[in-house]
Amino acid sequence: MNRTSTLTFMPTTPVAMFDVWKVGVMAFELWSTSLSTITMRNHLWQTQPFFSPKMMQENQRMVTENSRPAWKLASSCKKALFNSMNGQLAPWWVTSKHTMKPYHQRSSANSRRLAK
Repeated sequence: MNRTSTLTFMPTTPVAMFDVWKVGVMAFELWSTSLSTITMRNHLWQTQPFFSPKMMQENQRMVTENSRPAWKLASSCKKALFNSMNGQLAPWWVTSKHTMKPYHQRSSANSRRLAK
């Protein structure tokens, strides 16, 4: 039993092209919100004492908010790996959307929260 599947590098349907566009927008939003979050946190570190309760809470929040998406990313990669081992290959735009989604959500939420 020879099971081969051809996986195209370029999308061929309009739905797939729209998914590629969404991945590009998500990557740009992730980049811009991450940059603004890093800038706002650096500003907090420079303007407030590091031993204040507000900064201690912010530093703890930063660690937990970065570790949760990492676990979601690991499970998403594990699922994609097991699916590919079973012959269920997903295109790159689908897997990249799934892997960026947890970080995109957290980065957008952090940027909104810190901008207040």
